[in-house]
Amino acid sequence: MSSPVSCDSLWSGAAFVTMKEGQYQTIENGALAVLHGKIIWLGPKDAMPEIIAAEHHHFDGGIVTPGFIDCHTHLVFGGDRSAEFEKRLNGVSYAQIAAEGGGIISTVRATRTASEDELLASARQRLKHLLAEGVTTVEIKSGYGLDIDNEIKMLRVIRRLGEQEPVEIYATCLAAHAIPPEFSGDADAWIDVVCEQLLPRVAQEKLADAVDAFCEHLAFNPLQTAKIFTTARDLGLPVKLHAEQLSALAGSSLAASFNALSADHLEYATEEDAKAMAASNTVAVLLPGAFYLLREKQRPPVEAFRQYGVPMAVASDANPGTSPALSLRLMLNMACTLFGLTPEEALAGVTFHAAQALGIQASHGSLEEGKIANFVHWPVARPAELVYWLGGQLPCTVVYEGVRRESSL
Repeated sequence: MSSPVSCDSLWSGAAFVTMKEGQYQTIENGALAVLHGKIIWLGPKDAMPEIIAAEHHHFDGGIVTPGFIDCHTHLVFGGDRSAEFEKRLNGVSYAQIAAEGGGIISTVRATRTASEDELLASARQRLKHLLAEGVTTVEIKSGYGLDIDNEIKMLRVIRRLGEQEPVEIYATCLAAHAIPPEFSGDADAWIDVVCEQLLPRVAQEKLADAVDAFCEHLAFNPLQTAKIFTTARDLGLPVKLHAEQLSALAGSSLAASFNALSADHLEYATEEDAKAMAASNTVAVLLPGAFYLLREKQRPPVEAFRQYGVPMAVASDANPGTSPALSLRLMLNMACTLFGLTPEEALAGVTFHAAQALGIQASHGSLEEGKIANFVHWPVARPAELVYWLGGQLPCTVVYEGVRRESSL
């Protein structure tokens, strides 16, 4: 006779949508045991071994999913761009707004002016909306400082958020986001600063978990991007890339050649890009919020990604200019209605494949024994309801590292 299993908490009374291997793989009338913040047993309740739990939590139906992972955000920034949004709706072009000092440079000015504490306070308010909808892991990028001191400032704020809030936060250095105004007309000089001064400091101070760049005709070309990636690789930092949002530059293939964690946006990605990404297991991160707000027409090549087995993640891209999105669950619906994902693919996009996009799939993204006990109970009948409902907040119980997390909204 086997000995009883002791645990900190036992959770039962719901269907557990495990998302193992990116599929629902639902356990009806399941139970889940947690010890020291990790899942130590998961299965049908009627097959459960003898378990002695310090706490027993019983749900009255509903479903349990892995905690949501938002794998692409820009939550830390100063100011806002709502006035520009209004101007665009009144017929003013983005190019004209930028020529008048707006666009990303206006956010750069506001971010440079703001103190660390001010950036922390504003980012925390935005983050709370994501947490209230079941997000337990978030990636946040720099990229609005565009000089050494302010990029470092942003990354410090991101680290502080992770220390102070009940959420796991991954920091990405996106210094190659746009050409700083001080380097107008000389993008190569800024790339030299990033490679020779900023990234070594970021690596030494352990301020980032990855390095990103914006490979596009209005930002940085493939050669400049490759220089950033080579430096990151030499420093032991994984890479990811904003690629093929506005044009086809084979940026996603370049990212794949560096074994990038992900290539993101991808509206203009080609079949060759999909093949390259599949070969390197680079995740395609789809960002329907920006597609929607910019009223784009070119959709990411979802069928090619399916054909070649490219993992697809979905993220909010929360940022002040092109995706002021504070609901990852809304992005699930947009990924289905705008890009043609199935509800199962969309849910995998914010769990299993989102974990892959951050390189944490061994410990996050699905409900499996040995993984971190981040999960969410939803009072709905089936997983598709998470994708189906538009607006509002579905009431949910969020468990973070095995402990129920109180909503701060």
